[in-house]
This record gives sequence, structure tokens and C-alpha cells, in this order.
Amino acid sequence: MNPLVVVTGGTKGIGRTIAGKFVTEGFDAVVCARSVEGIHGSGLLPVAADLSTRSGVNTLLDYIHSLKRPVDVLVNNTGIFHPGQIHNEAEGTFEQLMNTNVASAYHLTRGLVGDMIARRQGHIFMMCSTASITAYTNGGSYCISKFALLGMSRVLREELKSHDVKVTAILPGATLTASWEGTDLPEERFLKPEDVADSVWAAYSLSKSAVIEEIIIRPQLGDI
Repeated sequence: MNPLVVVTGGTKGIGRTIAGKFVTEGFDAVVCARSVEGIHGSGLLPVAADLSTRSGVNTLLDYIHSLKRPVDVLVNNTGIFHPGQIHNEAEGTFEQLMNTNVASAYHLTRGLVGDMIARRQGHIFMMCSTASITAYTNGGSYCISKFALLGMSRVLREELKSHDVKVTAILPGATLTASWEGTDLPEERFLKPEDVADSVWAAYSLSKSAVIEEIIIRPQLGDI
């Protein structure tokens, strides 16, 4: 039986590329997003769920548990971005971003990590951002959520290291995905999704006695 990876936000951009990388390397991949239309192929197990809600997280957990297979890798990649500033962003922006970018990872991790601890095996990746360490003027609640996600990654690392469960935070800069459609900037100003996926795979591929705690990936010419 193939090992199993779970990738949230796994139907486009970075998430889909990560899922594809792991499938290429012999994994089966549970991919989750609000819509999974058009997601099919060998090794892909699509699940439609809105992970910004607790019921959506439970839908995904119920499906994973129904497989009766251990989860070897969890990639908490679900996330949304709304530009704005704390003092003037729309009411409800904070709650939406915290629920989607942070609470989804918190509840999904809690639902899966017990088995990893019992097996003394597993790797959890948190898709943070350079916004996790840099306060952007127009970042608002997005920056808050990404700072929080990095904090959760560091707490998890301390909690789980004695259980042989690895935790890695990925902090990519601007990556050329659908969110940048219409930009006038040249491609070379961006990371490629494959850069992030290859970094995740490289971190996973280390020996059992080693872990990469945090990976910062920026465009060669710097942040945008």
C-alpha cells in the first residue's frame, strides 16, 4: 500500500503541485478544497470541504479516517489573502482569515496527530509565508494569521519532537500562482510552485534523526 499524504488547498497552485510531487514519488494524496471539480487521476483522492468551518474540517477528517490508513504526511496549505490594514479592512476579515489560515490547521492537526504520536512517525508541514516574519503595510489580518501559523508550527515542533513526529514551517515569498494573474511583473520576479514543492519533498526526505524546522524561500531578486 502506498504511503498517504494529506494536502489541504490541494487543487491549485502550491498545494496541487505538492500533491503531484508526492504522487510522483509513490504516495497517494488526499487533496481537499471547497471545490474539487476536475481533480482526478491515479493516486489522487479528492475531498470537497470548506475548511474555514469546523464542520468542513470534520468532513475531511471523517473521510481520512474512513480510509483506515495511516497519514504519513500532512500539509496544512489552505489559505486565503485579502489585502488591507487593521484599522480599515472590512468587518469580518479578521475572523475569516484566522478561521481559514489558522483554525483549519489547528483542528485538522489535532484530528490526525494522535495516530502519528502512537506510531512515532509522521511529518507535518505548515504553509506559512514571508508574511509570517515581515509586517507588510497592506497585510492586515493576513499577516496576523501567518504570524500565528508560524507560532503554532514552533509550538508543535516542541510538543512533538520527543514523539518522533516532525514539524516544518515553509515560508515562501511571492509565488507565481493564479493569485497573481494579470500582473505586469516578469516571471523571474516570482518563485515557481515547483520550487516550494521540491523544498517540501527535500525536507521530508531527510533521515529520521534530522528535521528542517523552517524554510524561507524568496525570489532571487527579493520580495515583491
